[in-house]
Amino acid sequence: MSDYNVLEHDNVPEHHLVDIAEEKKIMTKYNIGKDQLPKIRKSDPCIKLIEEAKGIDIEEGRLIRIVRTHAVSGVSVAYRVVVRG
Repeated sequence: MSDYNVLEHDNVPEHHLVDIAEEKKIMTKYNIGKDQLPKIRKSDPCIKLIEEAKGIDIEEGRLIRIVRTHAVSGVSVAYRVVVRG
């Protein structure tokens, strides 16, 4: 991986791997399936950095929580499903 960590850039929101147990709660809470969520590719630099930091291989189908902080509207949370690519 390169020496540059994209997650430290001001314009890149926080990315977190969601625990499998929590994934089920999120799907139930919002009454949705993973096929209804936006996607994020396994080759995305943020996913690669999470894998490197945790020393794991993130499988396709796992959820990523993206936390954005806005000066005006506060904090917003979004979820993405990891897909091949």
